[in-house]
Amino acid sequence: MNKDNLYKGFEVELFTGSQNNHVGVSDDIEKTFTNFVKEPDNRNVEYITNPEKDYKVSYENLLEPRINLRKWLNKRDLTIIPSSTLCFKHNNQFQRSDENNVYHQFIQDNYGISIATASVHINLGIDNIDKLFAAIRLVRCEASLYLSLSASSPFLNNKLTNNHSQRWIQFPKTPNKVPFFNNHGIYIKWIEENIQNGNMYNVRHFWSSIRPNGPQRPHVLDRLELRICDYVSDIDLLLGITALLELRVIYLFENLKTLDPSITSKFSMDQLIKICDQNEIKAAEKSLDAELTHWRDGKKMICREWIKNVLADLSSIAEKLNMDHLLKPIYKVLEEGNQSMKWIQQYKEGLSVEDIMNYAVQDMIKSEEERI
Repeated sequence: MNKDNLYKGFEVELFTGSQNNHVGVSDDIEKTFTNFVKEPDNRNVEYITNPEKDYKVSYENLLEPRINLRKWLNKRDLTIIPSSTLCFKHNNQFQRSDENNVYHQFIQDNYGISIATASVHINLGIDNIDKLFAAIRLVRCEASLYLSLSASSPFLNNKLTNNHSQRWIQFPKTPNKVPFFNNHGIYIKWIEENIQNGNMYNVRHFWSSIRPNGPQRPHVLDRLELRICDYVSDIDLLLGITALLELRVIYLFENLKTLDPSITSKFSMDQLIKICDQNEIKAAEKSLDAELTHWRDGKKMICREWIKNVLADLSSIAEKLNMDHLLKPIYKVLEEGNQSMKWIQQYKEGLSVEDIMNYAVQDMIKSEEERI
């Protein structure tokens, strides 16, 4: 760990179920574990890690709750399902986790089962407000890269979809148009206006690939929250994605005049909105093989090559901060494919969705046992 490292925290959403069915027990989980909270749909549950600079500590913080939950689930013949969508056969009925929660009622009435997905939100602590919004601008322009590395939702309702991240395709991004915030004041005004005009139910109802976060939104902010990633069961890969994000932000802070899109992009902010939104959809469809549009000059690039270019830019600072080893899982994904790509190949070779998930569960268990 280096003094230049940023604080990192994670919000991890999980699906629970059996070998061929999603089973909702989040209410019971929340009553049993103090570090788990239920999501609106009962098949979802979430745990949150404390912010840490040290990646070794973050690893344990990500692993321990999962191991404890798995022990509890095992006693009920249940498990953690490592898909980011409802991959098994199911009906489209929303399964409420809390009938008395007014916000949950709003979500059910307006979005239904489309929000029943699992993901990982990565939070980076940034206490300088101007740097925070510069980071949000850059990371939004490159959010599609992080989605492509994490994609793990090619299945829905026991069928192969046409997408590598079905989760991001179906998830209701809200509001449907999000500007590039040039400063904190513009962000505050935008949030307050959208709540007032009904586009947002409350300050939490801001569902985009990335957003500012903090103890008293929208006024007191202290972190960047990347929300686009699918659920990543491989903790080494999750920390690799996090290291890539952290290094990119640190590198930005050293090169603000050449990396802040509001300064260096040839496009207007309105044009950038369209480019970024289109890139996210393309990445959700084809992930590493997607042809994306670069935010700086409009050049078309295959996602995999763009990531390689970013890694090359970050190689010196990664070595300087002794973080280059954390990026090894990224190189492995670029060479072997992400989780969705592997699952799609297994499906085409004749395995069922149930078989694929059961093998994935065994891989998760094996990785957990190796760390105990």
